[in-house]
Amino acid sequence: MRPNIVLILVDDMGFSDLGITGSEIRTPHIDQLARDGALMSAMYNCGRCCPTRASLLTGQHPHSAGIGHMGAHLGTEAYQGYLRSDCATVAETLGAAGYRTCLAGKWHVAGDFPARDTRNWRIGEPGHPMPRQRGFDRFYGIVDGATHFYSPHYLVDDETRVPALDDGFYFTDAITDKAIDWLSEPGADAPFFLYLAHAAPHWPLHAPPEDIARYEGVYNVGWDAIRTARHETLNSLGVLERNWDISPRDADVPPWEAEPHPDWQAAKMATYAAMVDRLDQSVGRLVAELKAHGQFDNTLILFLSDNGGCAEFMAEDGWARYFPDTTHDGRHITLGNVPGLHPGDALTYQSYDKPWANVSNAPFRRFKHHVHEGGIATPLIAHWPGHIHPGTVAHQPAHVMDILPTLLEATGSAPLTEVNGQAARPLEGESFLPCLLGRCWARAQPLFFEHEGNAAVRTGHFKLVRQHGQPWELYDMAVDRTELTDLAGQLGARERALQADYARWADANAVLDWSVALPRLLNAWGLSSVDG
Repeated sequence: MRPNIVLILVDDMGFSDLGITGSEIRTPHIDQLARDGALMSAMYNCGRCCPTRASLLTGQHPHSAGIGHMGAHLGTEAYQGYLRSDCATVAETLGAAGYRTCLAGKWHVAGDFPARDTRNWRIGEPGHPMPRQRGFDRFYGIVDGATHFYSPHYLVDDETRVPALDDGFYFTDAITDKAIDWLSEPGADAPFFLYLAHAAPHWPLHAPPEDIARYEGVYNVGWDAIRTARHETLNSLGVLERNWDISPRDADVPPWEAEPHPDWQAAKMATYAAMVDRLDQSVGRLVAELKAHGQFDNTLILFLSDNGGCAEFMAEDGWARYFPDTTHDGRHITLGNVPGLHPGDALTYQSYDKPWANVSNAPFRRFKHHVHEGGIATPLIAHWPGHIHPGTVAHQPAHVMDILPTLLEATGSAPLTEVNGQAARPLEGESFLPCLLGRCWARAQPLFFEHEGNAAVRTGHFKLVRQHGQPWELYDMAVDRTELTDLAGQLGARERALQADYARWADANAVLDWSVALPRLLNAWGLSSVDG
């Protein structure tokens, strides 16, 4: 019997934000999936939401899929900002194999959608393909990158814009409810592929008060103490290849004792924790529904994050100014990180900022946007009763683009050779199903990354990485995955080979130098400088 597939992608969650990876946040349902299944400790995403989603959906590097940066068209096919028509999506591929295909949540692979200009959105038109145009039978959610959790500015049901909304609306719950409803629709005899793409815990910091209350006072000890505690717990759990030293507190983050607004900072992290907690509750509800329908034992569940924790500061004149400042019922929203204004309710719009993102990404360095480990490392949890041995922990490096080939192998499906009336691009990912099933497996090809000029290549246990405008760094991931001891200049031929590998890949994938891409981006946005 072919398995059902549930693919859960969360947004901006750091490596150590789960209980199973050291967190104080309550995530019992996700943790149980890991204990009863497998945890891959060296799964990589693409460091940012759009590129990761493009790679996940197509089994390609993001540039090959048309989303080398984000949604803006930067003048080349690799940077067109929406999925290429010759890249078959996982929904198109599994749909052709007889699967029902459903997406609940965030799409974000269909070009730019200015949040304050929804009247001029042209969803479904050229350059703005919707899920049902790319293989999904059903869709409910958002098409752009961020939403107001209580009052979305644009919500779509299949192909129609719908209002949000009653007083009890909360986006995490709403997309979970819709996913659960789909499980019992007619056609239930066919296997299903459910892509549950959460917007949480991406900003804005919105969470139900009862969930925030669970974390009241937890973060008053500050980010230094929480980060240290997470590292110690993570080491004790044995889910990493070895107990690497934790990276130092980020240079831009002050010690907790120097923070002038500790109560407000603690409240921000409590709200973020509540968002993760609510995510876990949604996973628990979905699992319970699968069990109620007798589908749980024949369902492969995958869970991961699209990038590391997000250090973006929600300034009133920065990111915040791109989003509506009123709710659907006309109430005024205070946009931005206003010290003293506690987040959580519908009239706030804040982010948790770099200090807490540094906690989320412990023990690693850097953040979303970057391709050091803090930006691209996610635990991947896989659960499939009778196939994956409980308690499996795997340390082999893999990439988000490997998920589509893995699902094809698990379902006995073939990749499409034709899509949208043209030859389909061959898959660039590699199936890691043998790894999940406890067999010997290693990726044949190197892992490559590029986002905003931040670049990396990993071959075996060596990783060459650089921040845009900075020299290459070289690390031995087997002994130093937290990237503390730079070996650049010491390994001669190996280092040169990695640089040559990256140059060949960048050329083959039409990677733009960021000094060229950034002016094009600013021009597309009508700006002279960029936020964040």
